[in-house]
Amino acid sequence: MSAHERILILDFGSQVTQLIARRVREAGVYSEIRPYTTSLEDIRAFGAKGVILSGGPASVHSGAAPKIGREIFSLGVPVLGICYGQQLICDLLGGEVQPGDTREFGRAHIDIVSDNPLFGGFWKNGEKHQVWMSHGDKVNRLPPGFRVTAKTESAPFAAIADEVRRIYGVQFHPEVAHTPDGATLLANFVREICGCRGDWGMKGFKQEEIARVRQQVGSAHVICGVSGGVDSSVVAKLLHEAIGDQLHCIFVDTGMLRLNEGTEVKQRFEEHYGIDLTYVDASQLFLSKLRGVADPERKRKIIGETFIEVFEQEAQRFENADFLAQGTLYPDVIESISFHGGPSATIKSHHNVGGLPDRMRMKLIEPLRELFKDEVRKLGLELGLTHDLVYRHPFPGPGLAIRIPGEVSFEKLEILRRADAVYIEELRNSGLYDAIWQAFAALLPVKAVGVMGDARTYEYVCALRAVPSTDGMTADVYHFPPDILHRIAVRIVNEVKGINRVLYDITSKPPATIEWE
Repeated sequence: MSAHERILILDFGSQVTQLIARRVREAGVYSEIRPYTTSLEDIRAFGAKGVILSGGPASVHSGAAPKIGREIFSLGVPVLGICYGQQLICDLLGGEVQPGDTREFGRAHIDIVSDNPLFGGFWKNGEKHQVWMSHGDKVNRLPPGFRVTAKTESAPFAAIADEVRRIYGVQFHPEVAHTPDGATLLANFVREICGCRGDWGMKGFKQEEIARVRQQVGSAHVICGVSGGVDSSVVAKLLHEAIGDQLHCIFVDTGMLRLNEGTEVKQRFEEHYGIDLTYVDASQLFLSKLRGVADPERKRKIIGETFIEVFEQEAQRFENADFLAQGTLYPDVIESISFHGGPSATIKSHHNVGGLPDRMRMKLIEPLRELFKDEVRKLGLELGLTHDLVYRHPFPGPGLAIRIPGEVSFEKLEILRRADAVYIEELRNSGLYDAIWQAFAALLPVKAVGVMGDARTYEYVCALRAVPSTDGMTADVYHFPPDILHRIAVRIVNEVKGINRVLYDITSKPPATIEWE
C-alpha cells in the first residue's frame, strides 16, 4: 500500500477504534491501526500524511495509562486526538486534565463557539450539533497555542485547535453513527487538513492485488478453502482472475450447513465461475465427533480441528501447490494482535489468523488482509459476484452446530435447516433481508406440548433472531412488523415437522450459545 496516501491511527484501547479506520477509508484515504507502543522510527517509516490518536478507557492520571512521547508532534503532519486522544494531547503539551464533576456518556449536544477546519462545510459558529460522548475526565486548561472551538455544559473544551502546529482534538467520538456529521469531520481532517487526494478504492485495489498475486505466485499453484460465504468467495474469484487454472478450491461439507448450501456452492463455482472445486462430504465424520458434546466451546474446537484434518488430507492431492489462500480480514488481524490484552482471542475463537501448521509447509496468501467487511463486499461486486452472494448474512464457521444449544444430531440439524430456510425466504419475500445485518433461527434444547388440529404434539421450540447494524460491531434488535413476524411463525410451525413453538429473541445482545458473527 506504499503507493497510496496513508493515515496512521494509534490505538489507545477504544472499543470503536476500527470505526475510525473505516470512516477514513470511506473518505477515500487508506488507513491502518497500530498500537500506541509503536516506535517513532516505525511511525516515520509508515509515511503517514496525518496521525489520529484514538479514544480509550484510561485516565491520563493513572499510573498504567497508555502514553506516547511528545515527539509525535515533531513529525510535521497534522494530529487529531479523539476523546482520550484529546486529553493526552493536552497532558503532553502543558494543558491540564482533571476528573470531571459530571461524566458524559451517550448523546450530547455541543455548541460551536468558533470556526474550525474540522467543521468546514457543515458546522458553523453559533450552532448546536448532536455528538456521542464517553468520558469521565475533562480538559480543564488548554496548552499554549490552542483555542476552544466547541463546548458542552460539562465539557468547556469539547473541541480544540492549534492551527499553527495543525493539532486538533475533540472530546466526542466522530467515528460512531450517533455523531451524525462525524464522518464528514474525519473526511475534513484527512482531505482538507492533511491534504490527501483520496486515492483509495476497490476498483484500484482489485487491479493492484491481481498484479501482486501474479508476481507472488508466479507459476506455482494455490489451494483455497471455500465455505460458500462472502470472504472465501471473493478470495477465490480474485485469485482465479489472477492465476486461472493454477487455483484449486476445496469445499468441506461439515453437515452443519444451511439447506442445499453444498449443492449451491458446487454449481456456483463449477458452472458460473469455471473454478476448479473439490467437494468433500465429511458430514458423517463431523457428526460422529460431536456425538455427546454439549458445551459450545468444545463443539467449536472439535469442528475446527476436524476441518483442518479433512482439509489437510485433501490438500495433499495437490503436490504442486506451494500456497494456501485464506480469507483473513483486517478486523481479524487487529483482534488477533489484541493490542490491549482484551478478550478478543476467546470471543473470536472461530477465527484463524495465527498462520498455518508447520507440517503443511505452504506459504500463506491473504489477499483481503487489509480490508474491512464492507470493502470486501464492494470488491466482490467489482469482481462480478452477484448481489445476493455479496450481501448474504454472516454465517459462523462452526455453522448450525452452535445454533443448536446442547448435543447436535442429524434430526436436529434437518429441523433447523428447514426452519431457517423458511425464515430467510420470508425475509427476502418481504424485502427486509437487506435491511438486516444478520438473521437466523436457533433450535432450543427444550420441547413444548401443543395442539395442532385434533392431535397433541410434543416438539421443539425454535428461536428467531434478527439484528440491524451499520458496521457489524454494534447491533440492536430488529423490530418486525407484527404481520410479517406472524407469517414467519405460522409457516415454520405448519411446514417444519418437529417444531410447534416459535419465539422471537428481543434481547439487544445475542446469547453466548447462539453465535451471530
